[in-house]
Amino acid sequence: MSDTEKDAGLPEEAPVDDEAASKALPSSVWKRFIVGSSNAPAENETKRAMQSRHLMMIAIGGTIGTGIFLSAGSAIALAGPGSALLSYVVVGMFVYSVVIALGEMSAMFPVSGAFSVFGSRFVSPALGFTLGWNYWFQCELTAAAIILQFWAPQVQAWEWALVIIVPVFLLQLIHVRAYGESEYWFALVKVLMIIVFIFVGLIYDWGGIKGHPGPGLSNFQNGQAFIGGFQNFAQTFVYAFYSFGGVELVAVAAGESVRPHKTVPRAIKATFLRIVLFYILTILTIGLCINWQDPTLLRAADESDVTASPLTVVFQRAGFGAAEHVVNAVLLTAVLSATNSCFYASSRMLLSLARSGQAPRIFGWVDGRGVPVPALVMALAVSFITFLTTIWGEGVVFTWLLNLTGISALLVWCSIGLISLRFRAAYRAQGRSLLDLPYTQPLFPLLPAGVVVLALLMFIAEGYSAVKEQPLQAENVVATYIGVALYVVLYLGYAIYERYGLGIRQHFVPLLEVDLQTDAVWKPGEGAMIRDHEGKDEEEAAVAVTPGWRTRLSHAATHIY
Repeated sequence: MSDTEKDAGLPEEAPVDDEAASKALPSSVWKRFIVGSSNAPAENETKRAMQSRHLMMIAIGGTIGTGIFLSAGSAIALAGPGSALLSYVVVGMFVYSVVIALGEMSAMFPVSGAFSVFGSRFVSPALGFTLGWNYWFQCELTAAAIILQFWAPQVQAWEWALVIIVPVFLLQLIHVRAYGESEYWFALVKVLMIIVFIFVGLIYDWGGIKGHPGPGLSNFQNGQAFIGGFQNFAQTFVYAFYSFGGVELVAVAAGESVRPHKTVPRAIKATFLRIVLFYILTILTIGLCINWQDPTLLRAADESDVTASPLTVVFQRAGFGAAEHVVNAVLLTAVLSATNSCFYASSRMLLSLARSGQAPRIFGWVDGRGVPVPALVMALAVSFITFLTTIWGEGVVFTWLLNLTGISALLVWCSIGLISLRFRAAYRAQGRSLLDLPYTQPLFPLLPAGVVVLALLMFIAEGYSAVKEQPLQAENVVATYIGVALYVVLYLGYAIYERYGLGIRQHFVPLLEVDLQTDAVWKPGEGAMIRDHEGKDEEEAAVAVTPGWRTRLSHAATHIY
């Protein structure tokens, strides 16, 4: 095409001062790169291609990360099986309340940015910016190196990193359905592994395996259940936070799921059973089978070796020594799942931040398949940097990342409680009916208010534990609150930029100006009508099918999920 043809039909441009244009060009280009342009052309969107089964398994996979395989043993070794179990119960109930509050908003507004978007929309842009970047920084990738070093210690951690993250990166470049399908099978393997472990562990503990007498309740007797008092008990919280990290992944994935107003509530309701089965029973089984003084629970030789999985130890003591490599292969699946989810969550959060003008605009670009390629490339680059830090020793890096991700997760969950309270206040102020919500959280406002109060108490307990530790080590106090420092810097930094850079003096969004329409699954007043229509369609479809064992099983599953 010639230049004349290209310019045909375009209006004539007014004369431009070349000197003024040359001065304005760098700043205008930089501004468009950073905050975007108001007259930018329509951009590609992510695809709603994840089915209900994908979201359900992501809900399970998001709550079975590498933390339950790695840090559970450390919690027992630190404070005893009773303290560790109580810590996981408390944090489990706390996390369940968070998921319920988040699910109410995500079912109505299924966006990839999830709580970051909700923070900007319902509270203030500074909160959304802080939550988005705070969540993006969280990463479990170093845990991959720790597990794989146990399996193949002759290979360097950063070398294994290349083997893991590059294939996962290429997989995510294909399509969001590739992520959903791969995470479905990864999660399925982890679920089966946990179920087998609980059965084998309990049978071994009760003495049901010939030639391998189990400890019974001995590990909970003679003062061994609770070790070190409140100080040690408080320290176990950070391990529980790290283990439960990822439960909010369902809300992030809701932005690319089919019929989120039905699939999100179903996944949220099942979280309670999953927490009990995959966390409470797992930590109980480990505590019953392995004494808190057992050296296999925590092997931190200087700063280079972290731990061997308690699951492997229990299988070996139950007489399944040959299963050691099988167990580690399943742990590799957990590593791949954690890496897969990390790439997905971080890329979608960065995409959302870019689309909101809170990250460089380039990261908001999406290709024709709905894949945010620049955001994925950024995740890949940060992953390489994370693994390069292991040259200083996996133990050092893991300890700092454990505190950073654990406390950062607590900050995100506490913020979700505050956002939920403000969302309901805006909903009520604008005269909206709760019948329009696809999912309504029970016991409001007790759950989100309880989340905020419990989070503050946990912060105090963490600080008390760090200060009371003898001998007092400044690096432990810093490591405990490094996540808080990051949160505060992000929030204050954006608030200052908003005030003096953008000239915006109104920090919080007024309740009557909160946007309750954009990205909503339906318009005001349509919720009850659409649900009734869908319910009738499902009843007619059920009547048309002859009841069989599959139908009855599906009916039972609706009560579970």
